Amino acid sequence: MDGPLQTMNTLHCSMLIVQTSISQKRNEIKNGTILRLTTSPAQNAQQLHERIQSSSMDAKLEALKDLASLSRDVTFAQEFINLDGISLLTQMVESGTERYQKLQKIMKPCFGDMLSFTLTAFVELMDHGIVSWDTFSVAFIKKIASFVNKSAIDVSILQRSLAILESMVLNSHDLYQKVAQEITIGQLIPHLQGTDQEIQTYTIAVINALFLKAPDERRQEMANILAQKQLRSIILTHVIRAQRAINNEMAHQLYVLQVLTFNLLEDRMMTKMDPQDQAQRDIIFELRRIAFDAESEPNNSSGSMEKRKSMYTRDYKKLGFINHVNPAMDFTQTPPGMLALDNMLYFAKHHQDAYIRIVLENSSREDKHECPFGRSSIELTKMLCEILKVGELPSETCNDFHPMFFTHDRSFEEFFCICIQLLNKTWKEMRATSEDFNKVMQVVKEQVMRALTTKPSSLDQFKSKLQNLSYTEILKIRQSERMNQEDFQSRPILELKEKIQPEILELIKQQRLNRLVEGTCFRKLNCRRRQDKFWYCRLSPNHKVLHYGDLEESPQGEVPHDSLQDKLPVADIKAVVTGKDCPHMKEKGALKQNKEVLELAFSILYDSNCQLNFIAPDKHEYCIWTDGLNALLGKDMMSDLTRNDLDTLLSMEIKLRLLDLENIQIPDAPPPIPKEPSNYDFVYDCN
Repeated sequence: MDGPLQTMNTLHCSMLIVQTSISQKRNEIKNGTILRLTTSPAQNAQQLHERIQSSSMDAKLEALKDLASLSRDVTFAQEFINLDGISLLTQMVESGTERYQKLQKIMKPCFGDMLSFTLTAFVELMDHGIVSWDTFSVAFIKKIASFVNKSAIDVSILQRSLAILESMVLNSHDLYQKVAQEITIGQLIPHLQGTDQEIQTYTIAVINALFLKAPDERRQEMANILAQKQLRSIILTHVIRAQRAINNEMAHQLYVLQVLTFNLLEDRMMTKMDPQDQAQRDIIFELRRIAFDAESEPNNSSGSMEKRKSMYTRDYKKLGFINHVNPAMDFTQTPPGMLALDNMLYFAKHHQDAYIRIVLENSSREDKHECPFGRSSIELTKMLCEILKVGELPSETCNDFHPMFFTHDRSFEEFFCICIQLLNKTWKEMRATSEDFNKVMQVVKEQVMRALTTKPSSLDQFKSKLQNLSYTEILKIRQSERMNQEDFQSRPILELKEKIQPEILELIKQQRLNRLVEGTCFRKLNCRRRQDKFWYCRLSPNHKVLHYGDLEESPQGEVPHDSLQDKLPVADIKAVVTGKDCPHMKEKGALKQNKEVLELAFSILYDSNCQLNFIAPDKHEYCIWTDGLNALLGKDMMSDLTRNDLDTLLSMEIKLRLLDLENIQIPDAPPPIPKEPSNYDFVYDCN
């Protein structure tokens, strides 16, 4: 009997669960939901495919306008591409342009819009990555290039054409070669001299793409062309110093150009000096000649040869080389390789007075206090390459460009010249000896980094910032920072910290969850470049559901839950992964190689094989979201931001609690318990 009864009980429980679920659904239906009926993507695609081939120009214009709008949706894009829609659009661009332009002159002003909508739809469809860029003909490339090369053309057409050319270059080696034949730097320069920042941004993006994809042997040649066309001064005048704010996308493109320009130094940085190469040895001889102004060389006799070698050894020691006999050996380490020698020669030739002063000043000091110019230059060059990340690929998310590097054609060399003089000044202020070399380099690095964070607009301003960051000032800053992070290591303070830490962590957790409730706008990244495409994600006020959805443009404030189409229950989240563990970072693509993008990537895993992929706009938002999601899952918040917030809030809270104990020494151990009194006659009986 136990078997049938058990089965009946199980069925009864199952029916109760079903009834409860149905009851809950009924309650939800009572509340009501707004449903919007719309045409299916497949039907939309079929209709638009027919409409854009209409003989009526008005109907075609309206259809292309709708297509440009709907192509943002990946489902619609797939359906339209399946109808061979991309080929239809390219044919319209190749064959219909002249006819549109003639009609535009004769009849209506709407035909320029027709081409603009066609190109917009093309860009949106290609951005989904469904169709390969290698499939396009030379005729199509020539047509797009012709729009860029024209002096007078509609702004929207020019913008889309530049975007298409950039995508072609970045996504196909064959197309890079074809585009490079059709577009010259001289044809792009006029677009930078206008006032439209969007056009300027897309123009610099195309230049960056051509620069990035150029073969190594062609890259330096291209840099020389950019210098001849005065690209740097044009950007400085018409972009950086224009009377308008630089938006994030322009800042990103300027950063990329800055990185690619400095990466030209990588070859010299990784080239070892050949001690047998006479041309390279002559550079060292030139450094010696400029410093000591050697008179006529001794006669080439055996006696004078020995005398000359002895004189050279003495001079190389004064120049601060480690190897006095053969200083070429100092430049065999990479990095910085030959780049250090290049910098030294530039300094000696272009800042000769400062060079001679530094060398002679140090050669006249006692040995233990001399600042070795040669060794300092080599280590400084290596340090500056690390600061500017010479040789690394540009980040997809960074906007950190420095205006001062656009103010001089030899900005890295000038940067070095300022810093080597700083190093010599700091050495004297520290009264350093050779044993203090590494300490001096650390202080100089701190001085340079602090000056760079202020984003000086010129090299002179950078030099001025460094003047205010003397060794004494650095000591004051360090002392101040130590004061702000007081060493509360006594046992009572540590116990107090331990007691209040859970309260602080709960406060940080609530702040993270509140930020998730406010939501964040994320950019969509693809293989072409950062797009002005956005999606928004936010947590519901009851912390039970994540709402997310695509946006047409960057929002000015919070986005309401109702306008976000998709949702994910928090209960369905299985895990949160970051960096290389993210599914979208494991996929093949340009983003995989980028270290900084990896550091901003995180994914929510749910169901069996589903995930929601994120790339945070910056490190702060990355920490906020990973902390918040871990808090929702009941896990520890492990980000750097949490550690910093915890330290700051703990320090503040302890200081507030200890205000009444100001100037009172807190003992490391509690005071001893006094001995028992001899009698208790002093006790007062309340009864």
